[in-house]
Amino acid sequence: MSLQIENVTKRFGDFTAVDNLTLSVNEGTMYGFLGANGAGKTTTFRMILGLLNANEGRITWNNKSITYATSPEIGYLPEERGLYPKMKVEEQLIFLGQLRGMKKPDAKLAIKQWLERMEIPQYATKKVEELSKGNQQKIQVIASLMHNPKLLILDEPFSGLDPVNVEMLKSAIIDFRNNGATIVFSSHRMDHVEELCEQLSIIDHGKQVVSGSLREVKRSFGNQNVRINSDNDLSHLDLISGVTSVRKSMEGALYQVESESVAEQLLAAALKSGPIRHFAIEEPSLQDIFIEKVGKEHA
Repeated sequence: MSLQIENVTKRFGDFTAVDNLTLSVNEGTMYGFLGANGAGKTTTFRMILGLLNANEGRITWNNKSITYATSPEIGYLPEERGLYPKMKVEEQLIFLGQLRGMKKPDAKLAIKQWLERMEIPQYATKKVEELSKGNQQKIQVIASLMHNPKLLILDEPFSGLDPVNVEMLKSAIIDFRNNGATIVFSSHRMDHVEELCEQLSIIDHGKQVVSGSLREVKRSFGNQNVRINSDNDLSHLDLISGVTSVRKSMEGALYQVESESVAEQLLAAALKSGPIRHFAIEEPSLQDIFIEKVGKEHA
């Protein structure tokens, strides 16, 4: 099963929110969908779910248009919580599970298992409004996963979670991927995307500016990072031709350079100042690429 988005455009009046977007997400793939606020990510998700109609182009899941009939196959975690604050957790999850085609006994069993996995079984009879923001996010996560969907759309899934619960959710997402689910998620945390995703796209003002495997994207970026840790003053290295940016820290500095030959110049110049404790050429981070392609004001 795969998700196909072909030449999709969505306009709201004179404003183009998504502009000729094409991407393909194969079965069992975790796909990162990145962009600044307002780039068109949520609009794209809503078109995938059939909540919005594209003005142009085509979206298919398993070679078929997405309709109400495909609803049980899809899980959606919205960035904005969509829970009823006055309803009790179990009652709400049963209701949401039934909307996805689950029978009540199956929903109750799944809810029990998921509440235990998320380490919150004591909240089954609590009202949503009585829970912390982090635990409300866990309930929203359970609602998107409990019917065992084959396509998962996750919009900022780690928002509001502390590091322990982030790891808990990562584990659940990876299990779904390993069981053959197709997963598309957006996140402002580039490290999460680097850790989890095989494929990614970056969109800016509705246009796709980067697309491909994580390895391909990094290789095509061109620039490399050079990390030098030293107790000496290395400020003169900032002026070497081919150094495009510098980030200083207590340990030393991270230089973004145009080529390995510039890295060699950095090493030679640093050694003239005295011993260095660490020197390494590193591949660019996804954060570097995002800033380059989308702009520092959005990073």
